[in-house]
Amino acid sequence: MIEVSRVVKKYSTGGIEFIALKGIDLKIKKGEFTSIMGPSGSGKSTFMNILGCLDRMDGGVYKLNGRDMSNLTDNELAYVRNKEIGFVFQAFNLLPRMTILENVELPMIYSGVSKKERKERAINALEKVGLKDKIKNKSNEISGGQRQRVAIARAIVNNPKVIMADEPTGNLDTKSTKAIMKVFQELNNEGATVVMVTHEPDVAVYTKRIVKFRDGEIISDEQVKDRIII
Repeated sequence: MIEVSRVVKKYSTGGIEFIALKGIDLKIKKGEFTSIMGPSGSGKSTFMNILGCLDRMDGGVYKLNGRDMSNLTDNELAYVRNKEIGFVFQAFNLLPRMTILENVELPMIYSGVSKKERKERAINALEKVGLKDKIKNKSNEISGGQRQRVAIARAIVNNPKVIMADEPTGNLDTKSTKAIMKVFQELNNEGATVVMVTHEPDVAVYTKRIVKFRDGEIISDEQVKDRIII
């Protein structure tokens, strides 16, 4: 599903070059549930941005489902982001003036899906995350945990090949965090490939595999021995 080889990312600030990723090699198979961990500045978020086609690497090869992402145009990358990747962010990124249903429909508008099909698919996605009864509410009328479930519904509505979550529980309390990780586990059990960035060990134990970054390199890659299953 995901294969990166010798991936390098560099930044320049004030004439000083900083290497954020130092030749990363990693494979994530279809159906895996992987967490990416590491302290601030370790390169984990930079790596996630490259996997999500939000940023370009400066060297190496990245293949998503067998397709080389390295030389795609901006429009081609935008298509991949819309069709093949579902994003979940810490800040939810919901539009407050729209209803929950309309927020979930957004990715399909960009895909040219008909109004009738958009509504049906959005309702089905919200039902999967347990929010079918909230479709007429706006995002400021529901809790933080519910907002993140809306964000997950929006991420899966186009049936992406992989779900990428960047600190999805960072703004949530313990109860809401557990509810969100249950949703991810259920999606993974249905066959979704999930890649999640987190700095919280208590959250990573809900996944199947933990890849740890430090100083732009992978320092460990292990299966979760005492995994929590909800």
